[in-house]
Amino acid sequence: MATVPTFSVPPTFLGTVGDAAEAMIAIAGIPFDIGTTNRSGSRFGPSAVRLASRMLVDGANPGNWRDPQGMAFADVGDFHLKLGDTLGSLALIERQAASFDHLIAIGGDHTISLPLLRALKRKRGVPLALVHFDAHVDTWPDCFGQAYGHGSVFWHAINEGLVDPRRMVQIGIRSPVQKEVWDWTLAQGITVVSAEDVHINGVGAVIETIARVVGGVPAYLSFDIDAIDPAQAPGTGTPEIGGLFTWQVAAILKRLGDVDWVGMDVVEVLPAHDMAEITALAAATVAWHYLSLVGTPR
Repeated sequence: MATVPTFSVPPTFLGTVGDAAEAMIAIAGIPFDIGTTNRSGSRFGPSAVRLASRMLVDGANPGNWRDPQGMAFADVGDFHLKLGDTLGSLALIERQAASFDHLIAIGGDHTISLPLLRALKRKRGVPLALVHFDAHVDTWPDCFGQAYGHGSVFWHAINEGLVDPRRMVQIGIRSPVQKEVWDWTLAQGITVVSAEDVHINGVGAVIETIARVVGGVPAYLSFDIDAIDPAQAPGTGTPEIGGLFTWQVAAILKRLGDVDWVGMDVVEVLPAHDMAEITALAAATVAWHYLSLVGTPR
């Protein structure tokens, strides 16, 4: 049991600041949300997720008995942005992300994944595998005429060679989508696991699919909170019915310790539409599970 009540924990991720120069992993908020196409407000997601993370400071993850709070990470605060300037903000995010060897990013809308992947490609020189939880494929060539929006992030990532689509698995997909966008997505070699597939075939099949698709290639985790059913995560900008349950998400994540993870983001938390912080807590728990997989003790 923690010695400080959860409500008194500092408003950083897991109440920790840490030394960014010494930390193996950095946690940063990226309050960018001008790439949204429906409800805006995910710029307030990072602060909400940090506050909700206070519920996770009471001990180890029983999935592997590692305590994420005791890992060598630092909450480095929020990245700077160019207000109202999409391209300027993406360039600025990429430069800031390049400063860290291993980054956990809290959005913000899903557009932020693009500069984060650009920074990793520049550092590693090869396309990454990608495990992508989402209700949407996010492979539209544009978003209502907007070239860089939260629905086109992986169209750009594939065309820029940031990720290898043959090593890419999308989990929780279920939104309406144009047939040509769907066909293009599959033609790239992407493996799509719909939310219905998860419900029918079970989490074991998902874990096997991830292992088969990713293999031993360095991989990035991108988690859009709308992958979760809106009954359990209502605070998001583009909710879709029939989503994953939080227990399924946790069961999958805690069994991905053999993947060679190089970074992750959790995005699209919209506090104004949340209920009792359950969406923010779900997002914080996703990052908490990831940290327990990749972190090293202080």
